[in-house]
Amino acid sequence: MPVGDCENAFMEAARSEGVELARYKTPWLNQKGHFGLPDQALNVNGPLSDIFLSLGGQAIEQAAKRTTALPGDFIHLTTGTIIEVDELQHFTSFRLKSFDYYPTGYPLDFETTEYQQLCRRFAPKADKYRQTKTAVAFGPGGRQRQRAYYDALRDLAIPAMGHPPIIRVPAPDGDGAAAFNRNRKRILLAVD
Repeated sequence: MPVGDCENAFMEAARSEGVELARYKTPWLNQKGHFGLPDQALNVNGPLSDIFLSLGGQAIEQAAKRTTALPGDFIHLTTGTIIEVDELQHFTSFRLKSFDYYPTGYPLDFETTEYQQLCRRFAPKADKYRQTKTAVAFGPGGRQRQRAYYDALRDLAIPAMGHPPIIRVPAPDGDGAAAFNRNRKRILLAVD
């Protein structure tokens, strides 16, 4: 499936329900990760640092990155609700490990237990996706660890910056329209 097809199908399914979504970038979600967050998000620096280090991140390299904004999937502009659609490559053993460091009771609009189950189920295949690709601050074969870290960054930083909790929508099959329909009620409630 060509890159972007899943997200485009998700956006069209949302639009058919009257939900207008836009692509987003915000300057405080940037390549520096937790090293580039404003003071408003200091309460998540500890857990993000723990996640970063547990995934083998190199602090000096990460802190030296540019403050180039990370592209995200969608934002509902009226409510500020951010939605991420997660395809197969997000369900790695590294993403599973990141959940060990999430603060108890942190505001999220997805079930971490469901995501942990999906990671266990799909990690054997997802761990092979771009497994040799290098990522700055995570070294050779670090692209999957970097993705897991940036997913955790979004999960924890977005509420810390005053946005509603992030909505994560699993789409390991790559079917964005079906993913929207499975999560329709939750999405409509969040953007109402």
